[in-house]
Amino acid sequence: MCLDRREFIRLSAGAAGVAFLGAPVAHAQNMISAPTGQATLPEPIRALRRMTDGVAPISLDERRTRIARAQQLMAEHKIGAIYLEPGSSFYYFTGIRWGNSERMFAVVIPATGEPAYVCPKFEEERARELIKPGGDVRTWEEDESPYRRVAEIFHDRGLRSGRIGMEERVRFFLFDGIRREAPAFDYVSADPVTAGCRMFKSPAEIALLKRSNEITLAAYRATWLTVREGMPQQEFAGNCAAALATLGGAEGGIFCSFGKFTAFPHGSITPQVLHEGDVILMDGGCTLDGYQSDITRTFVFGRPTQRQRDIWNLEREAQDAAFAAVKIGAPCESVDAAARAVITKAGFGPDYRLPGLPHRTGHGIGLDYHEWTNFVRGNQTPIQPGMCFSDEPTIAIYGEFGIRLEDCLHITEHGAEFFTPQSPSLDRPFG
Repeated sequence: MCLDRREFIRLSAGAAGVAFLGAPVAHAQNMISAPTGQATLPEPIRALRRMTDGVAPISLDERRTRIARAQQLMAEHKIGAIYLEPGSSFYYFTGIRWGNSERMFAVVIPATGEPAYVCPKFEEERARELIKPGGDVRTWEEDESPYRRVAEIFHDRGLRSGRIGMEERVRFFLFDGIRREAPAFDYVSADPVTAGCRMFKSPAEIALLKRSNEITLAAYRATWLTVREGMPQQEFAGNCAAALATLGGAEGGIFCSFGKFTAFPHGSITPQVLHEGDVILMDGGCTLDGYQSDITRTFVFGRPTQRQRDIWNLEREAQDAAFAAVKIGAPCESVDAAARAVITKAGFGPDYRLPGLPHRTGHGIGLDYHEWTNFVRGNQTPIQPGMCFSDEPTIAIYGEFGIRLEDCLHITEHGAEFFTPQSPSLDRPFG
């Protein structure tokens, strides 16, 4: 799995047009935060109301079911246990958020038996406050080896040899320490287990993803109503961050680009100010109970040119073609091929060449902004119920502008459904 796009944007050139809540954005110069006082907010944002009533977090029973499913997959793939440190997969199974440092805090989920945690001794009481599925906590003092505690868990769960799955984001020094302390094992990727669980969303997860996307779309519409001549991109992004917070979306924000810089898929370092006739691209989202939204809208400030209309309409046609190709049992690559064929037929590309579509058509989404699996050439993974994706072909024309329309969808027993309505037209981007 690649770097989360929001984190990538924070750390890259595109940060100049980003505003996020609950995340550091001090890397960029000339950044402004979301307005802090209600009286300073534009009227369309002041008029918003929270949209989180009735939102149900993931239950402890569901987390227990996830662990049972992981153990079933471990048995199928002949993996004796999986090792996870704090991150999305750790949270998925345990419900615990814990910051990573040089001190090991981890969970071992065995193919049989209860999970066991490894924790610094001085953090034990805090850990026990948080730990719900499983009560086996192995502590280590500052002058002791946490790796030995992991090896002891393997031994106590009846493991003497075989395969141990390492979650993909485990840092090398932890893996290396465990491997040295327990060398009898074959260490393999835990992806068949973690991805095998997380790719397929439960009804509770679908509900959280849907509401997160609904909040995002409502915030986008309110932000669109605040545009004005001479607006800096940071102000526009700050308005959206404020809208997301007002609506109840956590860790919410966007990056935005104006004019010719909309052709840069993840933004430009160049500071931008809005002028009549500029294309505006906004891309981002928020979270609910950790579940991410991801929406992109592109529109024009003022009267669009015929060229802008034609490319916007072509982009919408490509997004529609991708959605129509989402069929249960079809390979994921077929969705990318459908969108790319529309764009190529219009004279762009071919393949990833510019002007045209320079990236995959969509990615998986859930607890991570980008997760398994992708609508991309070469991906033969069959589309199945419970999967969730973005649908986001882009048309990038450097020196002119770029158009991206992005909506997320989930696969039901009867086919694909968007979480939120698509953008209906360039003149009415939010209906």
